[in-house]
Amino acid sequence: MVDAPALSRLVGDAAGFLDASWGRVPRFVPAGADWAGPAGLLSLDDVDHLVASSGLRAPAFRLVKQGRTLPIAEVTRQVRIGSRPVSDLVDVGAVLAAVADGATLVLQGLHRSFAPVAAFCRDLETTLTHPVQANAYLTPPIAQGLNLHEDPHDVFAVQTYGTKRWVVHPPGNVPADEVWDLQLEPGDVLYLPAGTRHAAQTVDTPSLHLTLGVRAITWRDVVTRVMDELLRDDEDLDQPLPAGWASSPEVIAPELSARMVRLATRLADAPEPERVLARRAARFWSARTPDLSGGLRDLLELDHLDDRTALRRRPSVAATVTERDGRVEVVLRDRVLRMPAALGPALEHMVVSAGLRPGDLDAFLDAPSRLVLCRRLVREGLFTIERGVPDVPLDRGPRRADPVVGAAGD
Repeated sequence: MVDAPALSRLVGDAAGFLDASWGRVPRFVPAGADWAGPAGLLSLDDVDHLVASSGLRAPAFRLVKQGRTLPIAEVTRQVRIGSRPVSDLVDVGAVLAAVADGATLVLQGLHRSFAPVAAFCRDLETTLTHPVQANAYLTPPIAQGLNLHEDPHDVFAVQTYGTKRWVVHPPGNVPADEVWDLQLEPGDVLYLPAGTRHAAQTVDTPSLHLTLGVRAITWRDVVTRVMDELLRDDEDLDQPLPAGWASSPEVIAPELSARMVRLATRLADAPEPERVLARRAARFWSARTPDLSGGLRDLLELDHLDDRTALRRRPSVAATVTERDGRVEVVLRDRVLRMPAALGPALEHMVVSAGLRPGDLDAFLDAPSRLVLCRRLVREGLFTIERGVPDVPLDRGPRRADPVVGAAGD
């Protein structure tokens, strides 16, 4: 199995969890002294800062009381930012009053907006290769936000402050005495596969927990996409059923059977499973939101980049190198970089490197060309400049003397 630091922080034995529980059955993982656990992801002070000092705007937050979402107009206010009126800025006083009155505060989309949680989600996402999102729930004492319900995605509930009682109905028709009744303490983790009915409420203390939702890509998703592609190309299926068919549907049953047989034959000739899954994997990697932290500083320091500058490959930025029409293409999430074919070997080396210095490309490119290429890939966000890394002697291979014209691409 690949390295799984985030998953291990949630469940301890990552391999055992994936074998026995992932996508199948709930699991309760109490905080333990023998593993790192999820401590430090989101504290009460972090939530206080997000609400009071970060300029929070709807729908990044909402409040829920007794299963009902409060009207957003009750907890927001209108201000002007520059010359534009904004009507969805958090009203901090109204939010505090609502929580004091028993409402649960929900912070949504923390996988995009709060750096520690975002980094953890990216790590978890890399291990699972399923999209991960994060919400937080702050509930006052003796209160319940949502009634008994089920989620369409898998959930890791991470208790970070206070305690919360969870009632969990394992999948299937289980006797009432097999329903879980748990009290989560700080550091405890509860995993619920999609479709697991559950409800949570505080007891005599407030509670803060982080919910990591995993929107699993299922076999149904992959097979359905293959079927959709086959059906989309079959124009004969767009013909209407015969007039009067509903009066005697059994009359056209043989025709439906024949069409299903033809479809099964076409399905047998569908693209190889490896190609189908490779396309789905490419969609997953390209849809991830990249971490471009430090990008502004990179742009402002590009002129100082030289052969000894340490560069780090951004692992969250997916990239592939292909040849097309006598050029080499670097395919990123939202764009394609087209460059001279002579840059292909250097680019293939770079996209699989965790880090390098421009001088390390001496075997592929002359000095001016490799500096232009490295600056281009920093500007495009594929690499970032490592700061605080001391200079080291460069281990040069065979030198290349001829320059590559147009290394920056077009």
